[in-house]
Amino acid sequence: MKTIALRLAALAAAFLALAAPVAAAPQHGIAMHGAPALPADFDHFAYANPDAPKGGRVTYAFTGTFDSLNPFIVKSATTTARGIWDVSLGNNVFESLLVRGRDEPFTLYGLVAQTVETPDDRSFVEFTIDPRARFSDGAPITPADVIFSLEILRDKGRPIYRSWYSKVVKSETVGERGVRFTFADGSDRELPLLLGLMPILPKHAIDPATFDQSTLKPMIGSGPYVIAAVSPGKSVTYRRNPDYWAKDLPVKRGFDNFDEIKVDYYTDRNAMFEAFKKGLYDVNPEVDPTSWETGYDFPAVADGRVVKESFKTGLPKGMNGFALNTRRKALSDVRVREALAMLFDFEWINKTLYFGVYARNASFFEDSELSSVGRPASAGERALLAAFPGAVEPDVMDGSYRPTVADGSGGDRKVMRAALDLLGAAGYALKGNALVETATGTPLGFEILVQARDQERLALAWQRTLRRVGIAATVRLVDATQYQRRVASFDFDIIQTAWPASLSPGNEQGNRWASSAAGIEGSFNYVGAHEPAIDAMIAALLAARDRPDFVDAVRALDRVLISQHYVVPLFYLPDVWVARWTRIARPQTSALQGYTLSTWWSTEAAR
Repeated sequence: MKTIALRLAALAAAFLALAAPVAAAPQHGIAMHGAPALPADFDHFAYANPDAPKGGRVTYAFTGTFDSLNPFIVKSATTTARGIWDVSLGNNVFESLLVRGRDEPFTLYGLVAQTVETPDDRSFVEFTIDPRARFSDGAPITPADVIFSLEILRDKGRPIYRSWYSKVVKSETVGERGVRFTFADGSDRELPLLLGLMPILPKHAIDPATFDQSTLKPMIGSGPYVIAAVSPGKSVTYRRNPDYWAKDLPVKRGFDNFDEIKVDYYTDRNAMFEAFKKGLYDVNPEVDPTSWETGYDFPAVADGRVVKESFKTGLPKGMNGFALNTRRKALSDVRVREALAMLFDFEWINKTLYFGVYARNASFFEDSELSSVGRPASAGERALLAAFPGAVEPDVMDGSYRPTVADGSGGDRKVMRAALDLLGAAGYALKGNALVETATGTPLGFEILVQARDQERLALAWQRTLRRVGIAATVRLVDATQYQRRVASFDFDIIQTAWPASLSPGNEQGNRWASSAAGIEGSFNYVGAHEPAIDAMIAALLAARDRPDFVDAVRALDRVLISQHYVVPLFYLPDVWVARWTRIARPQTSALQGYTLSTWWSTEAAR
């Protein structure tokens, strides 16, 4: 009997072990789906040159101004100096526990954290800090700094940090160098990766009472550069830290090659481009087809001192469009929003303003496997959407949807008649030269808020067509500060903006589209989306355990967003354009996700 009891106990223990979450051993990296592509002993990323020379300087340029050096708070969210914590120029001052591998959809490798551990159910994540990790003032990075970072960003940072980090129910130190974050459940499988990308802030050098206030006092980070000089609103200069702790790590080999990085600000795009032609800054990402086609006729291009380059990327092209604020009564009816999109004459605008170089946006995940356009909904998508009848229009569900195509004349009467029919169904009718709401006599009109001359030119072109059907659209150009204030508080009718996309969309979709973000000042839910089907699709993509289920959830989200007509789709460039002075060089290989400025170097440093 004793033997049987022991066997039964052993079987029970084995069953409980199988039922319990199995924690993986500490790893050098983590992938959203599957395993990291690179082994633990990899030498460097393929898109970085480990032999790149160190030295020299690079100057970048932007239009506008800046009034803060804190990139993590709501105040001055869009007027913080570039280059501190920057998706384009690099995270030069602050660093995260893990760093993204740009040749994979969403995989992270160790930086401040030497290892990462999470169970299969992703109910917690544990990081072990590299014992070499230091802030620029020499203080070691500790678990207390990591926990402090989560708490202050959650409580006083941008709304997106609050939405992510509030899902952590327990933070604790493990041993001398470990920190573990526990979640209520594992339904958000992206959360361990988002915590891996959390900026690590120095507890000893930050006053929590004033953290949420704009400041021009340089902050202390652990990154490869320190802020060396600030000319308020005009320029900021970063100097490479000679004692940078991570310079020999595989994830940093071939990165951070300049001794100095300077970022200059200009009043407008024309003044900035003239400065580039004079060699006052080094790298000019170009988004204006007119400039690309006709503006590069100066001597430095002719003699080879400036080169123009086009880059292909494997990223979805995302959505660029006019965001329609459904909080406004005039834009609350989906039929009105659809009609407004029909009245954007892409064919005429592309030909007249942009040399025909643009392609039309249709999907929020354009030009990728995540796009629903041109694909009938799969069985998995239909199952996800079954609880929300009517949330997706039939042509969007069967994959035949495309944005309206006009005849390119700038006044396609067939399109205008169709739009007027739709507006009529929404309760509007022409009265003289004005389109009015028949029940109240109120004219249909709105303001298009812009912050740059190129946006103004595009808005005026759309305004031209809208006026032909009696819609009173006004275009208002404001400065960067006023624009930010109004957008953050949703005090606008329509703005032009972009929703970039990755190969692994996740929690950022909630900040853009979830009902919970619609009323949070400073969120990116510009349109005021408050749709249960959207919330459910976001939850599904966050909970997906494998790539096929994930793709189904993203495509289903795409279909709902398209069907709700929150956005007037604009256009995108099939390639990425960059011009550079040849005193700046780059690796021959670019990442799947595009070129990486922090891997470029000075040719003068090699002499």
